[in-house]
Amino acid sequence: MPTAKLRHIAVSVPDLEASAAFYEQAFGLKRVNFVVTPYGDGLSLSDGVINLTLLKFHTDDAAGDERGKDFVGIHHMGFIVDDLEAMSAQIEAHGGKFHRELKGGNGVDFERKFRDPNGIVLDISHRGWIGIEPTAP
Repeated sequence: MPTAKLRHIAVSVPDLEASAAFYEQAFGLKRVNFVVTPYGDGLSLSDGVINLTLLKFHTDDAAGDERGKDFVGIHHMGFIVDDLEAMSAQIEAHGGKFHRELKGGNGVDFERKFRDPNGIVLDISHRGWIGIEPTAP
């Protein structure tokens, strides 16, 4: 059976800098990456174990779901996995549905996205995210 560990939380925010300052000052998180893409901007922070990525989408389509670019809150969570294909099959066998895939590159991490049976978006990655413990479970 494939294994997974929670290592990524993505939060859509209205102001990347103000939000980053809060997490740096209140929790001591460190900036590990900033990326500007055609879809939106992302500022990643980490405590060394979990990657917290703050997102500011440019368009509703770029946000990737019905919530749109102005949604504020937890956008999705991500799990690092030891076997991408086996975990994909396990998710689908338990009622999850494939959503889309980000191939990675240009500062963006690889993510295969699913929706759980309640429609909540989650990612799996066999590579992980910037600023986290580097190995899969």
